[in-house]
Amino acid sequence: MTADDGGTTRAGRATGDDGTGGGDHGARHAGHPGVGGSIGEEDIGEEGDPLALRLESLILGAERRYTPFQAARAAGVSMDLAARFWRAMGFADIGQAKALTEADVLALRRLAGLVEAGLLSEPMAVQVARSTGQTTARLADWQIDSFLEGLTEPQEGLSRAEITYPLVELLLPELEEFLIYVWRRQLAAATGRVVQAADDAEMVDRRLAVGFADLVGFTRLTRRLEEEELGELVEAFETTAADLVAAHGGRLIKTLGDEVLYAADDAGTAAEIGLRLIETLTNDETMPELRVGIAFGTVTTRMGDVFGTTVNLASRLTSIAPKDAVLVDGALAEELTRNGDAPKSEAEVAAAGERGEYRFALQPMWQRPVRGLGVVEPWLLTRRDGG
Repeated sequence: MTADDGGTTRAGRATGDDGTGGGDHGARHAGHPGVGGSIGEEDIGEEGDPLALRLESLILGAERRYTPFQAARAAGVSMDLAARFWRAMGFADIGQAKALTEADVLALRRLAGLVEAGLLSEPMAVQVARSTGQTTARLADWQIDSFLEGLTEPQEGLSRAEITYPLVELLLPELEEFLIYVWRRQLAAATGRVVQAADDAEMVDRRLAVGFADLVGFTRLTRRLEEEELGELVEAFETTAADLVAAHGGRLIKTLGDEVLYAADDAGTAAEIGLRLIETLTNDETMPELRVGIAFGTVTTRMGDVFGTTVNLASRLTSIAPKDAVLVDGALAEELTRNGDAPKSEAEVAAAGERGEYRFALQPMWQRPVRGLGVVEPWLLTRRDGG
């Protein structure tokens, strides 16, 4: 196949007449799926660490067989396209080393086949490779750093490295099946949300509630706490936030140490999560105060992240929120009142004579200019008595 208007020609220039001479140019631009960031270029030859090579072979299910050029040729793709796929997946450039396997060839064929069949454009296929690589790289790092490390305590007569191989051999099939299960579950949920969009435009640029939760005084904590204590605090915060967001129907977009970003399909869910975060962490003496900002509006989603003015506004609201309080924008306040989650005014509540009818209360705050967004009027969100 031709990767682009000059893909095949460029691949040809990367090789000599015999298919190997002149391959330096192409090989320098290819990455190694078996190496990634865990084994450096100096380790990829046959003289590499024997245990590392055995572990790699166990995990990949195949031994090293191809150079980057050979793998691209076996997959029937240009060296240029292969290099872009491998780099997008986050794999290191390896020169002319014979470090690739049959699985690498198959992965190239699959991605290129999706492009050739017209199911994906070439930029979209690269984006698929990049999003998958970034997500799984973080997962793999976490599993090694936090999971395997705790299960490979050195025993009498055996080093940690020697314990790792049989442990990986036992865990690998179970973790693989679990990963596929969770991915399918998440894919089903994400697909369901998208197909329920009101129109085609909303399937891409959707209206969501976006919330930021930020620990107050985190910079001062970094100077006062030991590294291990700080790590435990961050882990506890991220775990608590992730559990609360998931339990109440939101989606955790990302964590940034002292800050979490979440989204929800409706204003009531986002508001409930924000208040729950405040209430839960307020009762934890080990945690600093928390500020939450939530905005509602059109959001662009890319590679699992969210972008746009709504996200920026939520971030700004968080920065000006009082300690242990939730600030929301006018659009989210309007959604809460429209859906019957909050009254338009206290006079309305008094006239109805029912305090327990609404879940939330909204108090208008001072108008103030926000950099890049003009003048905004935040609303203080609280829980109503009996709500």
